[in-house]
Amino acid sequence: MAESFVFDIADSLLGKLASYAYDEVSRAYGVFDDLKEIKNTLSIVRGLILDAEYKKDKKHGLREWMRQIQNICSDAEDVFDGFEFQHKRKEVVATSNSTQMKVRHFFSSSNPIVFRPRMALQIKDIRDRLNKVAADGNNFGLGKIDVGPELVLQRRELTHSHVDPLSVIGRENDKEEIIKVLMQPHPHGDGDGDKSLCVIPIVGIGGLGKTTLAKLVYNDKRMDDLFQLKMWTCVSDDFDISQIIIKIINSVSASTFTPVSAPPSLAPGHQKNINNFDIEQLQSCLRPKLVGQKFLLVLDDIWNDDRAKWIELIDLIKVGATGSKIIVTTRSNSVASMMGTIPSYVLEGLSLGDCLSLFVKWAFKEGEVIKYPDQVEIGKEIVKKCAGVPLAVRTLGSSLFSKYDLKKWRFVRDSEIWNLEQKKDDILPALKLSYDQMSSCLRQCFAYFSLYPKDYTFSCDDITRLWIALGLVQSQNGNEKLKDIAREYLDELNSRSFLQYYDNINIPDYFKCVTVDSHTRNVPEHARHLSIVEKISADNALFPKSRSLRTILFPIEGVGLDMGTLLDTWISRYKYLRYLDLRYSSFNTLPKSIAKLEHLRVLDLTHNLNIRRLPHSICKLHNLQVLKLTGCTELETLPQGLGLLISLRELYITTKQSVMSLTEFANLNHLQDLTFHNCDNMKFLFSEAQQLSSLEILSVSSCGSLESLPLFIFPKLQTLIISDCQMINLSLYNESPIQSLTMKQLYIGNLTGLLTFSGWIEGVVDTLETLQIYELPNLKTLPECLTRMTRLKRLQMFDCPQLLSLPSDLHRLTALENLVIYDCSKLFQKYQPQLGEYWHKIAHIKNIEVDE
Repeated sequence: MAESFVFDIADSLLGKLASYAYDEVSRAYGVFDDLKEIKNTLSIVRGLILDAEYKKDKKHGLREWMRQIQNICSDAEDVFDGFEFQHKRKEVVATSNSTQMKVRHFFSSSNPIVFRPRMALQIKDIRDRLNKVAADGNNFGLGKIDVGPELVLQRRELTHSHVDPLSVIGRENDKEEIIKVLMQPHPHGDGDGDKSLCVIPIVGIGGLGKTTLAKLVYNDKRMDDLFQLKMWTCVSDDFDISQIIIKIINSVSASTFTPVSAPPSLAPGHQKNINNFDIEQLQSCLRPKLVGQKFLLVLDDIWNDDRAKWIELIDLIKVGATGSKIIVTTRSNSVASMMGTIPSYVLEGLSLGDCLSLFVKWAFKEGEVIKYPDQVEIGKEIVKKCAGVPLAVRTLGSSLFSKYDLKKWRFVRDSEIWNLEQKKDDILPALKLSYDQMSSCLRQCFAYFSLYPKDYTFSCDDITRLWIALGLVQSQNGNEKLKDIAREYLDELNSRSFLQYYDNINIPDYFKCVTVDSHTRNVPEHARHLSIVEKISADNALFPKSRSLRTILFPIEGVGLDMGTLLDTWISRYKYLRYLDLRYSSFNTLPKSIAKLEHLRVLDLTHNLNIRRLPHSICKLHNLQVLKLTGCTELETLPQGLGLLISLRELYITTKQSVMSLTEFANLNHLQDLTFHNCDNMKFLFSEAQQLSSLEILSVSSCGSLESLPLFIFPKLQTLIISDCQMINLSLYNESPIQSLTMKQLYIGNLTGLLTFSGWIEGVVDTLETLQIYELPNLKTLPECLTRMTRLKRLQMFDCPQLLSLPSDLHRLTALENLVIYDCSKLFQKYQPQLGEYWHKIAHIKNIEVDE
């Protein structure tokens, strides 16, 4: 896996070199041809890495060769990133009216006369080093292996349909549930064609027992009575239509009735030749076998997410009799959703009791368990770490078979599963299959979960910010939002059932993530990412002197940095930092030297209760994309020159400042997400006539003195959140005249003075999709314009005890699909499911939750 990760790093750099941003900057600085040469050489090296995977144990030096590739790729990113920063600095200087700034720039190292020769030397160094490792690869006898978008280093063994039911523990109820579905008519009726072909997906993570469950169902005697024909086909990662048809044909029993009209190729003497048939000959063989037959087809281990291929296969086999069924097993929720004609059967883990029974079966010879009560007690603790996954239970049980030394058992109990020896059919190889099936960018993104402690509940925003900051998320055309792409990655990982069990995958040692706690004595020199989970000393010797560090984060609540001197050292030493998370720290000042971190994308100072001011030099961080100051309750003012942060996309503010000037914010042309929290002194927010034209999300909470919020200055605002701002008057500036807005989501809550919605909300009638109101103790009526919100999909009300009723013509909201009424006593009485007087007026809505 380590070598495949080096491949991913090279592949990621190739993607960046091909990106819109790199192309634009390289042409601007006259290094386009140099980057093109580097890209061509790197493509060759990338292919050699795959060959090295198979030869690494036989050729001395290959592992060091791969480390060199990783270092070159990281250094290359730093060099190219320097060009991007220079490009942004030049942009800031060009748009500035400050003569002083322009003079400083001319006499600095950023002057193009000085900058270009220096960078040319660095590019030459990268090119020479890359050429050398390419030559060394050839000297090792490595050959280039061409690859597609997915790298598959491991394949699963093909499955068969046989199973001994007595050997399976804890799946009887699951079997009966699937059989119950199989014995029912298709949900859409018993007509011909598509309607006679019901597809039942069984979905779950690797090692959970999906194939075993399918076998139990397939071999149940009731299936022989229900279906004239049964077929078992293991598809695995290669969804090749021809090969699948061959497997289906071969799966048909020799005793199966052969139609009189079947072609000669169906005769037994011709079966051995079908491997050479083209697709036309194969479908001519297959379809007559299925015509008129009520069949059960199991397609085991599906990875394909290409809907066109699936439809092509279905079109070929939907000739069976009414009531034919298909069972598919897959690890992917998205694949299950694509293939299934009914909701997926999501396979859960085994109960703790069943896990213990399974463990005992694999750890002891029959009848011997009674002799070893102490081992059984330890075994109870061991199975808890398996999270109900049968293959994990079997793996640990097998590792202890006929080994009764209590020290060995305690070692297994106290060790992480990935540190134990594994055989090819054990849990980690099974999970690695899922890892290998992912694209290069997904594998890299997934690896960064290792920065978080085990059982850590991470924020989706935090992990996607980290990916973006480290350059793992790229827009190929320059138009896609990186945040949207990152969320797609997260959704894909979730679809593949990775996130809940991410700590079961071993992250390769080339991926230098180090977790620092009170027991850490030193950090490896080649570490690139630090996660600090306990209070640490001010000992500089603990941290690497290498300048290659990219990430420092404090993920645990209450654990932060106390020593400003250590921060000074980090800033001076780690100039290539991309992600600096100093949440829950307590130092008093942020050093002026912070401006040296030219590559920094994320700076998180959340919940620093001591910091009073930020140095103005922070505004020189032209690459900074995220600045988080939430919970910095002693921060007196924001730094001057905030508008120089031209890359800023997200800004989170807590400050004692009383007035926010739009002049500074107006230059933040990429700012999309702006939050004000606990700004107690802030009375006015942007009273100027300028606009903040890029902002899409605005959140204002616990700002007790805020009196107004002019919405017209946010022409692209999509989401507005207002909470616990007791003095706010939304009518001010927003009703003379009523402004037409583009808002899609509106969340308003914890406003004790809100009795009714004023006229400003008319401005969102044509665009609003989500309206959530909560903790409004005196609100009595909903907006009069509510039933004209024809795009409204979600209406959610929480803790609004005085709210009397819903509009009588709610049926006009044809897009409404989710209605939630929670802790709204008067509404509950009227709209209680089945019992309320007005229940019939909302019963047509797809998803309804009404609760006291």
